[in-house]
Amino acid sequence: MLSTTEIKSLIASGEGYNVEFKKSTPSKVKEITEEICAFANAAGGAVLIGVDDSNVVQGVTFNNAKHSALQNSINEITPALHCDIYIVNIEAKDIVIIEVPSGVNKPYVLSGAIYVRQGPNSQKLTTVEEMRDFFQQADRIYYDEAPCKEIDLKKHIPKVNIDQFKLLAGLGSVVPNEQIFNSLKLFTKEGFVKNGAALFFAENPEQFFEKAVIRCIAFDGIDKRYIVDNKMMTGTLYQQFLQAMTWLKTKLNVRYDIEGTGSQPRKELWEIPETVFKEAIINALAHRDYYDKGARITIEVFIDRVEVSNPGGLISGIPKNEFGKRSLSRNPLIFGLFERIRMVEQVGSGISRMRDLMIEENLTPPEFNTEGIFTVTLRRPFDFDRWVDKWVDNLTDNRVNIIKAIHKNNKVTKRELEEIVSLSPTAIDNNLDALKDLGLIERVGSAKGGHWKINYILP
Repeated sequence: MLSTTEIKSLIASGEGYNVEFKKSTPSKVKEITEEICAFANAAGGAVLIGVDDSNVVQGVTFNNAKHSALQNSINEITPALHCDIYIVNIEAKDIVIIEVPSGVNKPYVLSGAIYVRQGPNSQKLTTVEEMRDFFQQADRIYYDEAPCKEIDLKKHIPKVNIDQFKLLAGLGSVVPNEQIFNSLKLFTKEGFVKNGAALFFAENPEQFFEKAVIRCIAFDGIDKRYIVDNKMMTGTLYQQFLQAMTWLKTKLNVRYDIEGTGSQPRKELWEIPETVFKEAIINALAHRDYYDKGARITIEVFIDRVEVSNPGGLISGIPKNEFGKRSLSRNPLIFGLFERIRMVEQVGSGISRMRDLMIEENLTPPEFNTEGIFTVTLRRPFDFDRWVDKWVDNLTDNRVNIIKAIHKNNKVTKRELEEIVSLSPTAIDNNLDALKDLGLIERVGSAKGGHWKINYILP
């Protein structure tokens, strides 16, 4: 049985991967049994009846008839599953605790359906693909649920990392660290720290998980020939996220909105919305295939785009036509910890939020490759001035000015170019021919009704 202190800690922590609140006993007791089945198919957990979604103890009346109805419903789960059900008095109010173990005979089935835990939510598997993926994961155990036997809580996990988590998760600073690990089920039943907890809290977890880092590379161009920066982001998963965001800020165009801020900090306006990168990087950290020992998460910045890639394609349980509409995670424990610190919002909404933000800023919607290496490509707004500066040393001033005039008005006439650049008709023709030979410009359509096209190649 959980102690009163442990239960208060669970309530303060709020709902998550291992905890579900019910304000009252639902009229359809199966709603609770579905949550129980999902916990059994994951890492176990606790259902608290009499606590609302705002972490407020409301209390509940739980008589023998309700207890019997709940137990009968649990008995419908196959194979048989034993759960501890008991009443605890918190703040002078009774609440019901249902402790659910992580099942040793997965999958557990209720009324012919498999339920699984995804972050703070339970989800019913409805397709063959979803079930196949569940069985594949169950065969090898979720990577983040497996034990990291080299890790010692007191030796390898610094207090500052747990304190940071407490602050971000809104937990009291006086709650003992071991109690938090127990409440969030970050230990295996043998007492080892789980891989997900090690990745989230250990000092220098890369010493235990060599490839569990983010490689950030910037290129001068649209291909990978010229590397201008190459850094490895290490530390806890949250620290890697912060480092990657800081690095990206130095590689992208960021301006500031200083109007109407008053005493508030200046608002940063990224060329691609900052939230889009947050979603892409957290998605990579939470959903990458950590079983793949030969690849890292990579963030690659080109002059025209940014690519965020992580090992592992789209999980087989999500059909392509459902991509972006719902979520399954390879690492539900890690996903749940990110949710605890408010880095993950509604399950399955991240992809659509990225699309919406890009469209709102009149940018190309994100492009997704879901085969093998999962990659999201974010097209940068084109910076003409930056591009043309790269040609300054290779072109005469007249030719640079012609390109600028065409960029400003792609239907500019030769006569107008003569006036803009102050050259004779023959000189304009010669310069246009030279730019065509370089492949920088071409004429589309007729001389009268057509227009100029600039090819944004690099010198």
